[in-house]
Amino acid sequence: QVQLVESGGGLVQAGGSLRLSCAASGSIVSVKYMGWYRQAPGKQRELVAHISTSDGDTNYADSMKGRFTISRDNAKNTVYLQMNSLKPEDTGVYYCNAQRLQFLRLYDYWGQGTQVTVSS
Repeated sequence: QVQLVESGGGLVQAGGSLRLSCAASGSIVSVKYMGWYRQAPGKQRELVAHISTSDGDTNYADSMKGRFTISRDNAKNTVYLQMNSLKPEDTGVYYCNAQRLQFLRLYDYWGQGTQVTVSS
C-alpha cells in the first residue's frame, strides 16, 4: 500500500501562487509515477501534471503548461506542484496520485485531496 498526504492548498487571489506538497509513505519503492489531478465542482477529475520517479520526466495538461511546475524530492518521498498565475478556473480539489508497479500492472493510489480556491 501507498499512503499520500497532501498539503498547501488554500485561498488565493487571481494571479497569485500556491505550492502543493504530497508526501508518500508505505510501499513506495515500486512507485513509478506521481502526479496531481484536480476536480472542479460539477466536473470530472482531470490530470494536472505527473512526473516519473526514476528519470524526472514530466507531463502537463495543456492549460497548465507554463504556469504550473511539478517537481520531486526523492530523498523526502515528496512531490510538489508550484502553481503560478492562478486563475479562478483553477479552483478545485487537488489530489495527489501515485502509480505503483505490481505484477506488471500500474495501480493507482490517491490522497485525500486539498482544496484550492482562486478568487477573482
